[in-house]
Amino acid sequence: MSFKTNFKKQIFIQAQRLVPQHQFSRIVGKLAGSENPIIKNTVIQAFKAKYAIDLSIAEQSDALKYKSFNEFFTRALKPGVREVDAAHDSIVSPADGAISQIGKIHSGEIFQAKGQQYSVEKLIGDPQLAAVFNEGDFATVYLSPRDYHRVHMPFAGTLTETLYIPGELFSVNQTTAENIPGLFARNERMVCLFDTEVGRMAVVLVGAMIVAGIETVATGKVKPSGRLELQHHDLALEKGDELGRFYLGSTAIVLFERDKMSWENAFKANSLVSMGERLGSLVEVKV
Repeated sequence: MSFKTNFKKQIFIQAQRLVPQHQFSRIVGKLAGSENPIIKNTVIQAFKAKYAIDLSIAEQSDALKYKSFNEFFTRALKPGVREVDAAHDSIVSPADGAISQIGKIHSGEIFQAKGQQYSVEKLIGDPQLAAVFNEGDFATVYLSPRDYHRVHMPFAGTLTETLYIPGELFSVNQTTAENIPGLFARNERMVCLFDTEVGRMAVVLVGAMIVAGIETVATGKVKPSGRLELQHHDLALEKGDELGRFYLGSTAIVLFERDKMSWENAFKANSLVSMGERLGSLVEVKV
């Protein structure tokens, strides 16, 4: 790595430490929610051009017909654009994006990036709820700004708990993942826990810099309160059902218990994935 490249990375990291993350993100959130035609059309057009957004796969292909930037950003896809793998033993990607990391959880630690790890306990935010995932399996999917930003069920299950955890709002791109210790266990996040036919499953929606909100089908849009918020649910969801969405990009982390499933060998860090694509398989199938 050249000195110039490294210097730019360090400036990027330090800027995130210094900026008032939550205040800045909430201001951006208000802008993103504006229905003023001049504001929302200007922002949508600029964003669409910068990130080469493909609206041909969106249910609404006319960018200017969205009521706000938030509505544009969380746009639905046309029916049939994403096919959910129907095999009973398949685990599918919860979102469009790229694999940040994928593999085994070792001694309660999840691999984040080169030289960085974080604990399952800190990620989940509750020792008892986290314990079942020790020595299990994880996959981290990064949603870039250009991606479809709804998160779906990787496997059928019953949502039993959601736990909102307040935290910081660092960016979650590769540069930050390599330089901020425990990134995903430090950022604001919503932990969704499920009972499935093969045991417990978790899907963690991690917030990030300028993420104006996280929403789930059980809680609605989360209103940050600065405190832990545990809610109990009894909501059955099928594989591929919508679980939640991000208002601006972030990361979804999927966790399974030990020896319940295995990831497909083809997937590794930086592999591109589509929502509904087969990402792994059950080790044991109960029929």
